[in-house]
Amino acid sequence: MDIQILKVVDYGTHDSERVILKALAACNLQYYLLTDTTYTDASHISNKLRHMYWFYNQDVKKEDEIFLYTKTGTSKQEALTNGATRFTYYWGLGNSVWNNTGDAALLFQVTSWDTTKVR
Repeated sequence: MDIQILKVVDYGTHDSERVILKALAACNLQYYLLTDTTYTDASHISNKLRHMYWFYNQDVKKEDEIFLYTKTGTSKQEALTNGATRFTYYWGLGNSVWNNTGDAALLFQVTSWDTTKVR
């Protein structure tokens, strides 16, 4: 996987809660989906996936940072002093997602998918 979750910052505080990710290699964010879940015990995550965020079609390069805030806002990019870029996204949710230490951020790399319209 070319994207790594570094940490969840300010969990439980809606206005500043965010997940910080880092690009380990050049890739496109559209192949990544972040969700929250819980642990069933100390070393196993639950299969109860709750909130999901599928990133936009955005090329990133190695060392770029990706911030995903829980709150509403306007996505932006900014150059960092090390030559990397910080991409900031907003989930648009009205409440915090990670509200206790039993929660887990889970990142999926999705290289293909199928969809059908329910009729």
